[in-house]
Amino acid sequence: MHIEIRAERAEDAQAIRRVTEAAFKLSSHASGTEAAIVEALREAGALTLSLVATVGGDIAGHIAFSPVTIDGQDLGWFGLGPVSVTPDLQGHGIGSVLIREGLAHLRQTGAAGCVLLGDPAFYRRFGFENDPALRYEDAPAEYFMRLAFQEAVPSGKVSYHAGFAAS
Repeated sequence: MHIEIRAERAEDAQAIRRVTEAAFKLSSHASGTEAAIVEALREAGALTLSLVATVGGDIAGHIAFSPVTIDGQDLGWFGLGPVSVTPDLQGHGIGSVLIREGLAHLRQTGAAGCVLLGDPAFYRRFGFENDPALRYEDAPAEYFMRLAFQEAVPSGKVSYHAGFAAS
């Protein structure tokens, strides 16, 4: 299977919505608001990085990165998510390729680090780790992880963009 990764284009919005809704529809950890979150971030101009994966010319996956604050300050950190892959292609590495490409882009553009809320068994393979010094109060601590791109790692309360309150 040949996977191509590229930046989101304006005409991709509906396909991204469909992929995101389908990817999270049966997920036990989903809030059901993932597609609305992506749209809210897009409308607010807060999608720092939005990549799609195409297979055979069709959008098969999407990943979003948006700024986060730490104790109310912009310290150059970003939140990963949501990341979605159409159900019939899950398990074929598309999500992993999106994550690797997105993290590489963040590093290249000088980001300080990235946080996420997700399955530790999956995200540790990308270098993410738990850090009790960085807290996200709306979820169990074991599922909140960080990946520092620079030596200095801040501490404090992490807040996602207001778009994450979309419903």
